[in-house]
Amino acid sequence: MPVEIPKDQWPGEVRTVTIGATAEEGGTRSRVVTVGGEKTLPFMHFEAETPNPPVVAIEIKDRRPDDWSPLLLDVWGDVANDPAAWAKAAEEAGADLIELMFSLTDAEGNPITPESAVTTVRAVLEATGLPLLVFGPGQAEVDNELLVPVAEATKGERIVLGICEDKNYRTIVAAALANDHLVSARTPMDVNLAKQLNILITDMGLPPDRVLMDPTTGALGYGIEYGYSVMERLRLAALQGDAMTQFPMIVTPGFEAWKAKESKVGEGVPESWGDWEGRAINWETLTAITLIEAGADIVVLRHPESVRRIKAAIEELMTVPEMA
Repeated sequence: MPVEIPKDQWPGEVRTVTIGATAEEGGTRSRVVTVGGEKTLPFMHFEAETPNPPVVAIEIKDRRPDDWSPLLLDVWGDVANDPAAWAKAAEEAGADLIELMFSLTDAEGNPITPESAVTTVRAVLEATGLPLLVFGPGQAEVDNELLVPVAEATKGERIVLGICEDKNYRTIVAAALANDHLVSARTPMDVNLAKQLNILITDMGLPPDRVLMDPTTGALGYGIEYGYSVMERLRLAALQGDAMTQFPMIVTPGFEAWKAKESKVGEGVPESWGDWEGRAINWETLTAITLIEAGADIVVLRHPESVRRIKAAIEELMTVPEMA
């Protein structure tokens, strides 16, 4: 006797968002990346098709980072000294997107200038054909100072500008509006705060299909269960028809995982923790795959081996099983 699988019918769906623009679309990218479009919970293939699989971005910096694990700097080698070369290496490592994160200062300790930021972004765009996300160092005033000229210099490329928060969303959204870009809206782990920022952004006139939602998260073992819960609730609200939660989600498991002590510390730890490099890569990989299961559309990673594992996992999760 066949067993009928119960299925939910959801009234809402996640919007699709396309990042990047080809030459025919006014940009220079060799291809674009489209995320979102889900009509059911992650990988419930028996309920509805998943039109766009989750994608992987690799984080690079505008200069060799001072605060990254030596494991990461060793695996990237000399390319970490040149953001253009780093972007090309990230593409070769399997990235779908490149996330360029600016530092507060250059290698000599001088503040990053808007002119140098524009030069760096142009060099990265020339080095890779992948769509680009450009994030400031995370201080509202500095982010505004850097991202506005970057947005103007890359008009038509449909890059993602971040970090768009309640403290600086007006400036970044205005820059995105004027230059045909997208924004990444980041809030602390809270459903209502995420909705509120999305409302403020769209009220300024930015089309909803140019907004990514970053609900933030913790790493494996460091609050990930709370981040998972918030993401799950946001996705459920979207499927139930809440228009202000129907945005694709971007999360940064690379940043979160590599600041956890299990990834950072190689000496003076219990022998049972095992090999440092294997442990660190596992921490990033498990954090990322957990968040993909929670509904993440874009995961930003740091280690190329994590990228390889996550892309293999996504391919397996996207396989539609044959029903008896």
